[in-house]
Amino acid sequence: MTDLREITFGELELDALKEATGRVALFVNAESQLGRGARRVNRLTRGAVARATEGEAWDKLSEGGIVSLAWPSGMAAEAVDIVKIERRPEPAAARKAGAALARRAGSAGMTVIADATAQMPRVAQGIALRSYDFTVHKSDKGKTPAPARVLCGKPEEVSAAAAPLLAEAEGVFFTRDLVNEPANVLTTTEFATRLEGLRELGVEVEVLDEDRMAELGMGALLCVGQGSATPSKLVVMRWKGAEGAPLALVGKGVVFDTGGISLKPAAGMEDMTMDMGGAGVVAGVMKTVARRKAPAHVVGLVGLVENMPSSNAVRPGDVVRSMKGDTVEVINTDAEGRLVLCDVMWYAQETEKPAAMVDLATLTGACIVALGHENAAVYSNDDAVVDGFLRAAKDEDEGAWRMPLGKAYDDMLKSPVADMKNVGGRPAGSITAAQFLGRFVKKETPWIHLDIAGVAHIKAGTALAPGGATGWGVMALDRMIRDRFETAGD
Repeated sequence: MTDLREITFGELELDALKEATGRVALFVNAESQLGRGARRVNRLTRGAVARATEGEAWDKLSEGGIVSLAWPSGMAAEAVDIVKIERRPEPAAARKAGAALARRAGSAGMTVIADATAQMPRVAQGIALRSYDFTVHKSDKGKTPAPARVLCGKPEEVSAAAAPLLAEAEGVFFTRDLVNEPANVLTTTEFATRLEGLRELGVEVEVLDEDRMAELGMGALLCVGQGSATPSKLVVMRWKGAEGAPLALVGKGVVFDTGGISLKPAAGMEDMTMDMGGAGVVAGVMKTVARRKAPAHVVGLVGLVENMPSSNAVRPGDVVRSMKGDTVEVINTDAEGRLVLCDVMWYAQETEKPAAMVDLATLTGACIVALGHENAAVYSNDDAVVDGFLRAAKDEDEGAWRMPLGKAYDDMLKSPVADMKNVGGRPAGSITAAQFLGRFVKKETPWIHLDIAGVAHIKAGTALAPGGATGWGVMALDRMIRDRFETAGD
């Protein structure tokens, strides 16, 4: 796994700033008010900080923007980075400021003077998140980022507040690593092995093989992988940090998606290594709750398959039977994710009896057409549960937009030969996919479906991540767990 940048917390010692190496970061608000640390750096640099934070250029700088002083006289540092941010910023703004500092620092060491702004735990989380770089398959792996040292009042308190946020960052890194891996490395077997590694953190992990799934009647899931030489698997991860019914997280884990017999165009098919993004997010959340020892009962279930064309592959027109017992006419073998999810969702409800269920999948291109790369599509049968998730996503600045469900969309799935088709045509493609999944949700189960096709992997990168896997959803779901599914402590 890609390791987090080392971040430590200590007392602000003004006399030591002169000898600090690497990059020194400090925070100044829009009114150019300097804290103790900034005043000392200003004195060491003979007024350079004050000059940089006065005038029209500083006024035009947006919150979180940075002015850098290269090789400042009077200091050993290679640069001083001055961040424009309020004394009490929004958490998302503080996190983005930390990410901006990490991006500018690269692999250089960082000394962060944190006496002039609150939300330093979020700044530290931003530094950790933006220091990610997936280089495992490169001959030149570059330099490992040097540690970041945060200097503040009450460093023990700040460190304690940052600990669960850095645990989230570990979960995000786990997700990013999984989603970024090429399919010849992250086979279904390797994926399951990496998830079994969560046992070291106290997670109970169970792996169901094809024979066991066949006994359970999971014909929908199994048909997707029957054209591949790599075996399909269902991995169940249980974190029992509290009693009571669990929150069930269900992830689509298609380690590579050719489209099957309904073959995708060649252009861009290399990106289909990320079609296990939903399973990757579930894995990241499970690592997060285990790492921070969450007082919650959470179960993660992921269906791991590979969708390949072969003489044994499922064909358009085939009819398969799900674990629920409903039959599905396969119209398009490239609409395979919902076939995986429906059986895993039914298994989750039958075996775990969840208090609520959330499924995640890079499910439809229609989601990207509708919402681009800014928001995941959100569907639900329960207003209270989905409102809790949407608040969590907003608090964590992870874009999410609720979409409609309805009978007219459901009617588009009617089949002349089976209980339903697996696609409803081009119109409302993301919605009809959600309607399909909704048929496998019991009436008593509060349910959220997250179509993350547009947010799981972004080539241009984001404020918190370089190009590639984003880890979207780990922080929002962990926040929802903290807000709604954790028991009160002693």
